Amino acid sequence: MRRVYLDHAATTPVHPEVIAAMLPHFHNSFGNPSSIHSFGRESRQAVDEARELVAKILGATAREIVFTSGGTEADNLAIQGVALAKKGQGRHIITSQIEHHAVLDACKYLETQGFAVTYLPVNAEGQVQIADVLAAIRPDTILITIMHANNETGALQPIREIGRLAKEHKITFHTDAVQAVGSIPVNVDDLGVDLLSLSAHKFYGPKGIGVLYIRNGTKLKPLYHGGGQERKLRPGTENHVGVIGLAKALELATTEMDTKQAKIKALRDKLMGGLLAIPEVKLNGHPEERLPGNVNVSIRYVEGESLILSLDMQGVAVSSGSACTSGSLDPSHVLLAMGLSHGEAHGSLRLTLGQDNTEEDVDYVLGILPPIVLRLRQMSPLYHKR
Repeated sequence: MRRVYLDHAATTPVHPEVIAAMLPHFHNSFGNPSSIHSFGRESRQAVDEARELVAKILGATAREIVFTSGGTEADNLAIQGVALAKKGQGRHIITSQIEHHAVLDACKYLETQGFAVTYLPVNAEGQVQIADVLAAIRPDTILITIMHANNETGALQPIREIGRLAKEHKITFHTDAVQAVGSIPVNVDDLGVDLLSLSAHKFYGPKGIGVLYIRNGTKLKPLYHGGGQERKLRPGTENHVGVIGLAKALELATTEMDTKQAKIKALRDKLMGGLLAIPEVKLNGHPEERLPGNVNVSIRYVEGESLILSLDMQGVAVSSGSACTSGSLDPSHVLLAMGLSHGEAHGSLRLTLGQDNTEEDVDYVLGILPPIVLRLRQMSPLYHKR
């Protein structure tokens, strides 16, 4: 049976060159980067070189790069860290209704601590509107946090425009760029962000390692305390093997990015066209302003979970939304915010392509999916009542 992986938004396989870069640091250069002996100095040098490389790719300085355990920690450090540091100046935060739960739950927690949060709506294509951001700004607004690209629909957000607004009003601006980094060019000055989160396993790096970019001069407080690592903002012994893997993966992802992503986009467009040829299938998210590898559709009269399991039995891995909420029976909060009904949201399917996918993979999926949809619809009483 053919096996096709179309869930790259959830995670990606570790690139062989990334594995090769990491391996020596498991058993040869294994020292604690904080130790002053030669073993420690070797690890410290590797971390420093990785930090320099990550900074160069993002258009930052090495001092502005803080390594974390991943995107969730980076988001929480950014949001709670700024809130704690600036609560004397104001207690209002602006975010959107379609953020990853790492952002939404951090904001909800801050509401229990006396902060006010405005959750911006999105349009039918899943994008935040600049007019809504401007209207939400208050004298006590201390932070705007809007994701770069949505993890479910792939819809790109107007980050540059929001960055200009934030700068004009002297508001700290954070973006969760976990889905964007490695798929599209990301430069912190071009975007106008003060804080940016990323995670290695989204671009063929290892799990359990991420970055929070912190622009020089941005004030935030650590979430926990211990040693002096990462400028005391993220204490604890560095995962130096993961750091090396992250830097190598980011370097590989950004090398010849245009060529790689053009291939993925061509496959995406073919997949998208084939899916939309199935009766009563609707595209979710902007048709063009979306990540190159993302296809998100709603298939009427079919439950997403049944589709996922049926496709899995045929060797195809897809999802119906964020991997972090895949165990939930609730419909996607992202799709509901876009105006979809509960039924449409429950019938959603997210297919995300990667650099190893081929045209044959797409043909295989487009060959097996229509019969699956027809079979599941024949079992649905709603389909027969239409």
